[in-house]
Amino acid sequence: MIPIRDDTPRYSTPFVTYFIIALNTVVFLFELSVGWQSHRALNGLMYEFGVVPHRFELALSGSSHVSLPELSLTILTSMFLHASWLHIIFNMWFLWIFGDNIEDHLGHFLYLLFYLVCGFAGAITYILSNVASRVPSIGASGAIAGVMGAYLVLYPRARVLTLVPLIIFFTFWRLPAWIFLGYWFLVQFLSGTAIVEDGQTGGGVAFWAHVGGFVAGIVLIKLLPERTGRNRYASW
Repeated sequence: MIPIRDDTPRYSTPFVTYFIIALNTVVFLFELSVGWQSHRALNGLMYEFGVVPHRFELALSGSSHVSLPELSLTILTSMFLHASWLHIIFNMWFLWIFGDNIEDHLGHFLYLLFYLVCGFAGAITYILSNVASRVPSIGASGAIAGVMGAYLVLYPRARVLTLVPLIIFFTFWRLPAWIFLGYWFLVQFLSGTAIVEDGQTGGGVAFWAHVGGFVAGIVLIKLLPERTGRNRYASW
């Protein structure tokens, strides 16, 4: 299911959401330029700035030449790397749909902090569930999952216009946010559980990063204060 738009109004301009989308786009264009010159160089870029769980395992055991604080920076950098056009388009689209209302609720600075913390939570969850993996994990989906978790708490009854595939046909449904987001989370959790039970490690979708980020978003939005002085005029 693909969200098209929601009906929750916002009352401020989501500058941070715009900035995050722009920064991810610029970084992805840089990745493309590196890949055009050398596919090997692109792989090296992903390994250097992506999250590689096995490297964290080595650092914790004291057998790595890289310290844990240095590796922790890769959690930040990995949030702005993407593997393909579809990867970045879907991530940024979900952020576009749900991020503006969370930024409106928290305020610009607190929203940025919230976004990054959710990304870290998602990455740590992924590392703990894939400690033997030597494949870099990249993408903003852990942080965006946190935004979605917060949206579920704040606006469960909002309506999300959703593109729904039915075998070979497509239709549009207006789903309550709690159904759309609840279904999305259930798919991530069940998919992540299936991978663990199969003993798979390596590439693919980082489902546990989604789960960790989503749960972090639910918890954090309950703890963080709503920004004061919100102007009550709709800004689309």
